[in-house]
Amino acid sequence: MTQTHFLVRRSVAVMGTVATIELRDSFAGGEADRLVDQAFAWLAEVDRRFSTYRPDSEISRLGRGDLRLAQCSPDVREVLGRCADLWRTTDGYFDVYAGGALDPSGYVKGWSVQVASERLTAAGAVDHLVDAGGDIQTRGRPAPGLEWEIGVRHPWQADSLCWVLSGTDLAVATSGTYERGLHVIDPRTGRPAGQLRSVTVVGRDLAVADAFATAAVAMGEAGMGWLASLPGHECGVVTEDGRCYRSDRLPVRATGASAKERAGTAPQAEGIGRRV
Repeated sequence: MTQTHFLVRRSVAVMGTVATIELRDSFAGGEADRLVDQAFAWLAEVDRRFSTYRPDSEISRLGRGDLRLAQCSPDVREVLGRCADLWRTTDGYFDVYAGGALDPSGYVKGWSVQVASERLTAAGAVDHLVDAGGDIQTRGRPAPGLEWEIGVRHPWQADSLCWVLSGTDLAVATSGTYERGLHVIDPRTGRPAGQLRSVTVVGRDLAVADAFATAAVAMGEAGMGWLASLPGHECGVVTEDGRCYRSDRLPVRATGASAKERAGTAPQAEGIGRRV
């Protein structure tokens, strides 16, 4: 029997957002559906353990003092250990206590998507996309000879894009103020950070890219220079006053409108100087 490539696409509300999985591989239909079911079950499990909106989650109980870290699951201990490392890497700007209560959300969403993608790959589904609220991991290709295309939302116009990114194995994380308002806290001042309206970071590790995007928002405009110094990462930034910047190697699709033309309200699409 000849196996053919096909696409399974499903979206589910989880972790306070909508998660989407696209799977293209040479599986029987039932096998593809089973793998997608397992991936969504994992995202739901992450929500149960890490949600700051669930009073019975491990993170909520740990934050209240009802649990000790040693009593938490290995996943929670691993995540908080990595967040501590990122606190040092970002000079304290990625801080799970910045808002006064324990909240590792700036790492968890990207991490959960990354783990879901790793599990799909390990099961043989090497061509897929996992997206949870703009934190996106792609592997392989959507079809033979094609690359995944990822639209980065315009931060003022919900039906427009700033950039369309294109590639195969991409980890894309976006943090900003245009949906949840000024929710990222500058740990230096204790006040909400509002200079950067949208920060997109592209790398190989989605969990780290997610944390770096959050840290850059917390830094404000200084975050652009910091992002430019990071090896192995590319970025696109729109400031609150409408300036639009991107690093030279951001994998923008070669065809179609330029970043400047797509940015609309953002009048400039300037390069962020990179240390090569």
